[in-house]
Amino acid sequence: MKVISRNKNDHKYLIISDNIEQQIMTQVLKISDKLPSVRMLSKQYDVSVSTILQAYYHLEGKGLIESRPQSGYYVRFNPSRFPRKIEKSNPQQNINAKNVESIIGEVYDNFSDDGVIKFSLSVPAPEILPLAKLNKAMMQALRDLPANGTQYEQIQGNDLLRRQVARWTMQWGGNLQASDIVTTAGCMNAISYCLMAITKPGDTIAVESPVYFGTLRFAQSIGLKVLELPTDPDTGVDPDDVKKALKQHNIKACFFVTNFSNPLGYCMPDEQKQVLVKLLAHEGVPLIEDDLYGDVYFGKNRPRSCKSFDDEGNVLWCSSISKTLAPGYRVGWVAPGKYIDKVKRLKLYHSITTATAQQQAIGSFLATGRYEHHLRKLRQTLHANSLLFTQAIGEYFPQGIKMTNPKGGFILWIELDKKIDTYNLYREAMLHKISIAPGTMFSLQDRYQNGMRISYGMQWTPEVDKALKILGKLIKQMM
Repeated sequence: MKVISRNKNDHKYLIISDNIEQQIMTQVLKISDKLPSVRMLSKQYDVSVSTILQAYYHLEGKGLIESRPQSGYYVRFNPSRFPRKIEKSNPQQNINAKNVESIIGEVYDNFSDDGVIKFSLSVPAPEILPLAKLNKAMMQALRDLPANGTQYEQIQGNDLLRRQVARWTMQWGGNLQASDIVTTAGCMNAISYCLMAITKPGDTIAVESPVYFGTLRFAQSIGLKVLELPTDPDTGVDPDDVKKALKQHNIKACFFVTNFSNPLGYCMPDEQKQVLVKLLAHEGVPLIEDDLYGDVYFGKNRPRSCKSFDDEGNVLWCSSISKTLAPGYRVGWVAPGKYIDKVKRLKLYHSITTATAQQQAIGSFLATGRYEHHLRKLRQTLHANSLLFTQAIGEYFPQGIKMTNPKGGFILWIELDKKIDTYNLYREAMLHKISIAPGTMFSLQDRYQNGMRISYGMQWTPEVDKALKILGKLIKQMM
């Protein structure tokens, strides 16, 4: 067996499980194949029996293998059963616009209903978050802060948080300083400041397609025109398509979710990011980069951000801990480059400052190393979920559907038969207390009616499995 190279500090069981997983994914090991006995692998790898059992438990948790009493472990996952690949989007600019405000409102009216299986909600579920440690960090923040955190924070944001965010960017070559960062009330707040700082009503911005509905609606609310660009489900927006759009339209800014985008889940290759940054800098067009999901990668290393290739301050890098740690804390940040003074002024006018205690608590959480430890567990859980969801969808949904295969994040984009309107599917599913995000929400054009976004950012349970089975049954009935 070829052993995958991991960091020397990784546990031995992960090295072994990675090796077996690779053989399953390349179909060296096929469905129903029996795996070597625990004792045989123990001798082969020169490790304890408990280490091999831990590797097998890890693979079993991902849904890749199964234990059969009195018999051993067997492969139960077949990658050839993956649904077909999503094709590159090709948004036509002459398609009539569609107002979907009422659909968005209807889907998110059930935001806090605990009785609903929320495949529509793109945040990690509380069960997979370190709530007890977060509570301790918050209590410590209240003790450490002047006046127990009741005073205004400085405009640019909490110093501890900005220093820790700057330190964290070193892992993807960010090389930022605390003075480069402005804290915000979540990532969407950061994006809104950036859009207001670099555009005015009537300007055109270019975005991927499909794209997160919150960005679309905010851009529309401040009078911007939105140009949706073709987007590959694996690599995102092609710089050649951006170059062509810049020649044909008077684009004032670009907005892209470069790492594990919402909703396609693509990850733009690092070399493509570098070409894009160079192109936009040459054309004098700023890039707003939403890097909200960059820390949730399933590979060996975190993908770089466009900001790491930015030598001219032309990239406004936005992120937060809303998708990894504490959605309700509303702690985010932006490194606006040469637009920092405009962003700071907008923050002063709109909110004066951001919540003090939450920023201090998250800064402390990052400083102690707890965040890194939590991310390792979170990535394992979400990677396992992605495989479990993929397998269930391949089994329960009708043949012929198309679906993304993201290498990070916690979102799947699914395209059904063109006869099916996923808004109607949403309404049927809600009768069973299941919520999805209809595809039409993710464009300003009349598009993606047969698409839907599903989140796997939750604990895998029999109830989740049952909900996917019901969804598949409803889709078959609608066909």
